[in-house]
Amino acid sequence: MFLFRQTRMHGLFPQGGFFRPQRLFPARCFIAALLVTAGGATAQSPSSLTSAPSEASSNGTTGSGPAALSQSPDSELAKAESLLEKGQLNEAEVVIRQDLTIVPDSPAAHFLLGHILYREIQTQAKRIDPDPNAVYAPPRKSLVELSEKNARESLAEFTAGARYRTPSAFDLKIVAMDYVLLGDFTDADKWLTKSLEWNPADSDSWYQLGRTKYNENRFTEAIDAFKKCLALDAMNVKAEENLGLSYEGLGHGSEAIKAYQTAIDWQANSATKDAEAYFALGTLLLDQSRPQDAIPVLIQATQIAPSASQGHELLGRAYLQTPDPVKAQAELEEAVKLSPDTARLHYLLGQAYRKQGLTAKAQAEFDRCAALELVHPPAPGTR
Repeated sequence: MFLFRQTRMHGLFPQGGFFRPQRLFPARCFIAALLVTAGGATAQSPSSLTSAPSEASSNGTTGSGPAALSQSPDSELAKAESLLEKGQLNEAEVVIRQDLTIVPDSPAAHFLLGHILYREIQTQAKRIDPDPNAVYAPPRKSLVELSEKNARESLAEFTAGARYRTPSAFDLKIVAMDYVLLGDFTDADKWLTKSLEWNPADSDSWYQLGRTKYNENRFTEAIDAFKKCLALDAMNVKAEENLGLSYEGLGHGSEAIKAYQTAIDWQANSATKDAEAYFALGTLLLDQSRPQDAIPVLIQATQIAPSASQGHELLGRAYLQTPDPVKAQAELEEAVKLSPDTARLHYLLGQAYRKQGLTAKAQAEFDRCAALELVHPPAPGTR
């Protein structure tokens, strides 16, 4: 049974612990990017969980004292951490759970298990969707269920460990990422902010805070976080892309275009490119009724991520705004092939057929769109 209560530690932690089940929210589609992209919290070590004091200790915030610390053999914790660093997550989980049966009051073991459970979500995401273009699509239902289950269990472990020792900045970062996976951006914001108070030099935490602020529609604060990330990690493409999204959220189109173009320029000599900046720039240009400017950008996007339906959809939409419905048809047929159960793609393809006078084919696509919308009604303004 999970331990949801903990001792209040210097006013820092809520009486109910990290895991508050009454505040859980469903996972959001953007979580796919967090699950399958490299870097982020997974690229760091657990800050010497086996022996070193937390960052909090050097800031005047101590744990419950030496008597509360675990007596677990360091060798078992080191073994589990070594397995984690090698990516042998199942083996690491077995070792650390066995250790906890011997010494259940080990804060380091609880924190390490919480980290392992978080890492298992990302590993499973890559196993289910090995295609890197999967980041541009919502995660599968099975992956969402796994992420929610593991995130809850991970939070329970951090809550248990916090009964005996103040978590480190890294621990709080993983707690925040668990809340992101549960769609609870308020708590994610809270713990990322606290983590950054203790370790302001963590560029990835600034990036994750920016993403969290963005999803809270706090765009000005998101811009500040992304700029701090970029100050620490110059030419961070993802941070620059998201800076553009935040400017766009404020309605600052020219600043958004500049940020997207900068992110694209930074990738000019990269063998592996990220299509997201191309998608974002192309979408904004389409929204500004500039299809001729959007088309070359979106052609590049489809070349980078050919199996992502999003690029073909956007390029099809761009051609629909030109006198070339044949090209629109080709792109939208490819989008439908890649994502056959997306209603709006059938609607757009129907428009391409109708522009060419292919009435029967157009009606078939409109009927298919209507049938799919009966099963999955679209959100307002999404068609």
